[in-house]
Amino acid sequence: MVSTPLYIRATPTPDVRSQPGADTRNRQLRDLRISVTDRCNFRCVYCMPKEIFGKDFTFLPRAELLTFEEIARIARIAVAHGVEKIRLTGGEPLLRKGLEELVRMLAALKTPDGGDIDIALTTNAAALIAKAQPLREAGLKRVTVSLDSLDEATFKAMNEVDFPVAKVLQGIEAAHDVGLGPIKINMVVKRGRNDQEIVAMARHFKGSPYILRFIEFMDVGTTNGWKMAEVVPSAEVISRINAELPLEEVAPNYPGETTVRWRYRDGSGEIGVISSVTQSFCHSCTRVRISTEGQLYTCLFATQGHNLRALMRGGCSDQQLSTEMVGIWQERTDHYSELRTAMTQQPSSTGGKKIEMSYIGG
Repeated sequence: MVSTPLYIRATPTPDVRSQPGADTRNRQLRDLRISVTDRCNFRCVYCMPKEIFGKDFTFLPRAELLTFEEIARIARIAVAHGVEKIRLTGGEPLLRKGLEELVRMLAALKTPDGGDIDIALTTNAAALIAKAQPLREAGLKRVTVSLDSLDEATFKAMNEVDFPVAKVLQGIEAAHDVGLGPIKINMVVKRGRNDQEIVAMARHFKGSPYILRFIEFMDVGTTNGWKMAEVVPSAEVISRINAELPLEEVAPNYPGETTVRWRYRDGSGEIGVISSVTQSFCHSCTRVRISTEGQLYTCLFATQGHNLRALMRGGCSDQQLSTEMVGIWQERTDHYSELRTAMTQQPSSTGGKKIEMSYIGG
């Protein structure tokens, strides 16, 4: 993990309730993503390949993880500066013991005008049957479930731990039954691995309460062996589905939405595509990320972060932490996907070693 020098900015301390303003590309802060653990019980080939994250891999010791109190402190300041949505990620966030308590702490936060925060979670659903009800009672509003195939052999080849599809589907149903919705299903599409399942996935979830989203295989981190040849462009995904299940594009739900939405012409639901590789959306990105051990990252493809944990454990005040976070956002210049889209044959030329998804979430 990259650690940056500890420092407090000398700029005037802003009112902690004020908006941070735009970054250098005129993007406002709206979304906070928090990785609560670097551990996962899956070894998906595009995230934590088992040849790298094997039995001997050393995960972060518990003392290096942010405490729930530290996470809530960062979130409270971020909300005061414009964050409206908080998403808990991992690793697999349901592996973090007592996660319901963190959700309860975050659910107590209010926007400056007294509104509720939209609290969501991304999960592989392995533990969702048992966790759905207590998480809902704690204040979780929505879940997004990773599911890369309905075919048993293909899914197990993707997760690399012999986990069955049926248990994921049961977890999805459990979340739906307790009111965690709308539920989104994320399929990372990798050519030669699971792209033959695109239409089957669309057909299965068509007419259901769930929104299926297809995500282009991305070069997050440096261990997943990313190759442009294994990317299935979203345009191809839509073309394949539309040939059998006619689609029409619909407007985004809100400014800065990363998903391009499509609905079935017969009115039986919608799908979405997330096209970070072929159709960059850097220009509208409103996200900031907190890694498992308290580094603030302003981009999913970042090469270094800003050490908020050291600031907090060094005794900084809320005003000092606020000043640091605001200053980082206002100086933000990230637009990696735009650079990579322009140079897809030479992705390494756009940056050095990037942070792994298991530390920063999706």
